[in-house]
Amino acid sequence: MVPGMTTHNADYATGAETPGHQGLWRAELGATVKLALPIALTQLGQVAMMTSDLVLIGHLGDKTIAAAALGQTVLFAAFVLGMGLVSAVAPLAAQAFGARDPRMVRRSLRVGLWAALMLGAPMTALQSTGEDLLRALGQEDETARLAGQYLLGLGWSLVPAWWFIALRGFMGAVNRPEPALWITLAAIPANALLAYALIYGEFGLPRLELLGAGTATTIINIAMCVAGFLIAYTQRPFRKFQVLARFWRIDWPLLGSLVVVGAPIAGSFLLEYGLFAMAAILMGWIGTTALAAHQIALQTAAILFMVPFGISMAATVRVGHAVGRHDAAATRRAGFTAIGLGAVFMAVMVLVIVAFRHLIPLAFLGGEAADAGATVALAATLLAYGATFFVVDGIQTVASGALRGLNDTRVPLIFAAVSFWLIGFSTSYTLAFPGRLEAVGIWIGFTIGLGVYALLLVWRFDALTRRGYMPDVPGHAVPH
Repeated sequence: MVPGMTTHNADYATGAETPGHQGLWRAELGATVKLALPIALTQLGQVAMMTSDLVLIGHLGDKTIAAAALGQTVLFAAFVLGMGLVSAVAPLAAQAFGARDPRMVRRSLRVGLWAALMLGAPMTALQSTGEDLLRALGQEDETARLAGQYLLGLGWSLVPAWWFIALRGFMGAVNRPEPALWITLAAIPANALLAYALIYGEFGLPRLELLGAGTATTIINIAMCVAGFLIAYTQRPFRKFQVLARFWRIDWPLLGSLVVVGAPIAGSFLLEYGLFAMAAILMGWIGTTALAAHQIALQTAAILFMVPFGISMAATVRVGHAVGRHDAAATRRAGFTAIGLGAVFMAVMVLVIVAFRHLIPLAFLGGEAADAGATVALAATLLAYGATFFVVDGIQTVASGALRGLNDTRVPLIFAAVSFWLIGFSTSYTLAFPGRLEAVGIWIGFTIGLGVYALLLVWRFDALTRRGYMPDVPGHAVPH
């Protein structure tokens, strides 16, 4: 054990503080909300930074913002791979924390940092060839050139962004997610100011336009990463874990465990991201109005998604803590509390969205709304049809997080392939074109695919926890 840490440390939740069956569920709900709230706010802060970037870039013209969107699409495909991999830090560290093994908590973070560095080196190099890659994919020369400039500055953000995710996972695993929120809140205005200066050449800095936007993002990501390390190394309760101790030593067995858990997470993210990317292509076939309305409705869903995503990360931690304690009842309670919380939140949000579905598109279109009546009407229709979509999307992401706490990621990857593509995409295409429902058909197909995925994940978690399943925790012998 690390000096100064005992098995009676108050940071280690025992899961049995509140007597009585109902009391245990209430205590679990309180612990989940306390953990999920700062994580969800951190995610919303990330969305705010992306939004401010797009607003600043948008003033450079239509071609520039189109190139930026294209560049972000290329980068995000690479980003999702690393994000899935380092997401495995959270369950591994949470299980070690629940087992009261601080050395394993530190090792879990360390292998996440090494995995990000190993994957980031080739991915960063690939981003530097973005212009050539986009030309090879048939994009226009000017669009490829502008997107290539953006990627040249943005590509170097991958490793620090992944490291910050790993640090967030570590902080959440030890029940202290707040510093990641503080860092993100400080980064929002800093990112907007730096991006403005580098895009437009203000405050004595050169005018770099898209290259400046990408460079600003990279600088801010590096600053967030450095701040995360400083807090983790110097502030309580993190400093007792000595997160950089023996950093040069690569723990190959644990790195293998991280890849086994994290690679399927990355695969599931890519399958879901690919489905939504393909949906945009299908909407483009229908027409500009359909594509614009779809983007408005989907961006609304993306903003709402940040809250259940925060609950999902809290579910991973709470389930992981229970697994580390070998407490099967607490494992089941943690997962279903989080799933119920996510479902209730999204159900309430659906009522709000349906009530204001005609006003929401106006917030996105601004001054152009008067000339976009068809887009506003279709977006409102999609928001109404998306009511079920929002709820099942919230349930599936929280259920995924609960299963990650059990290190169960390979079966959900199969579920994702079947639900998103075999069912979701085929249904969307059939209803949209042969069925002539067009944009509405695509959203109905989405809802069916996500609904099947949510049901499968909840069934999987119920089946595993009903029989008291406990995964093998790296570094510990866990009885089955």
